[in-house]
Amino acid sequence: MSLRPHRVVVLAMDGVYPFELGIPNRVFGTLGDLYEVLTCSVDGGPVRTNADFSVTVEHGPEVLADADTVVLPPFDLGLLTRELPSGVAEALALLPPRARLVSICTGAFVLAAAGLLDGRPATTHWALADTFRSWYPEIALDADVLFVDDDSVLTSAGAASGVDVCLHLVRKDHGVAVANRVARMCVVPPWRDGGQAQYIEQPVPEATANDTSATRQWALENLHGPITLTELAAHARMSLRTFARRFDEEVGMSPGRWLIQQRVARARHLLESTDLPVDDIAGQVGFGTGTSLRQHLHAAIGVTPLAYRRTFRGGAAAATDALSATF
Repeated sequence: MSLRPHRVVVLAMDGVYPFELGIPNRVFGTLGDLYEVLTCSVDGGPVRTNADFSVTVEHGPEVLADADTVVLPPFDLGLLTRELPSGVAEALALLPPRARLVSICTGAFVLAAAGLLDGRPATTHWALADTFRSWYPEIALDADVLFVDDDSVLTSAGAASGVDVCLHLVRKDHGVAVANRVARMCVVPPWRDGGQAQYIEQPVPEATANDTSATRQWALENLHGPITLTELAAHARMSLRTFARRFDEEVGMSPGRWLIQQRVARARHLLESTDLPVDDIAGQVGFGTGTSLRQHLHAAIGVTPLAYRRTFRGGAAAATDALSATF
């Protein structure tokens, strides 16, 4: 007998943002053989959105009792209080202990009010950070990141970071290759690191012949070798100072940090898709030695290369087959 798909339940609350409400189905629903996405409300009735329409959901809170992952999308700021919205406490009481919890934007306030973030790191939209900290000082809020993964509880910032955290979960569940294919179907970037800044202080510069995109592409084509900041600046025909400043404006992080992220991402793909020894993969992605790869991979996702391969490769192969069958 085949196991049922991983059940993702989205709890829609009054004032819900329609865009974020649809993210879980758009991401997880792409893998219909692996995930089942259900949307519910606290009473099974229609839910008004923060737009000029309401939505009718198919389920009441009873579906939470069998949830594997629960997503709390954001709701209108005008409804934000320190107390749980009406009916939410009763709905959350139905959750099984194994359930993985995910919030988007103001959804973190619900988790906090329910005591589910006590002693945990978390994030929410940067514009709400001061309010969150004043209401819940015991929670370690980091408003400078896209999402925080604290094992069974994940919190994300606003809007598009909801896509990031859902893709991150697909990646954890089934590997890089599958998450990349889902991202391609959704026409979004396959990976934005959770630690990436939520927003960039400076206005985004207009695209010109002097941007860094061509140099970033060159770097991706040459990840196997050492790449210095001097070489990157020379390729972009900029001074070191100008290149570093412009790169940060366009990407939201330093060139060195970006390079490490790209090397780790390439290594993860090779660990999943090939039988190459760790030392060979390290050489192909520019880490030089297996020891260096182990250190960077552990810093990024907390596991060794061999543990990553054992955990993700089998699931990734099965999920790829499922995604191919879907399309």
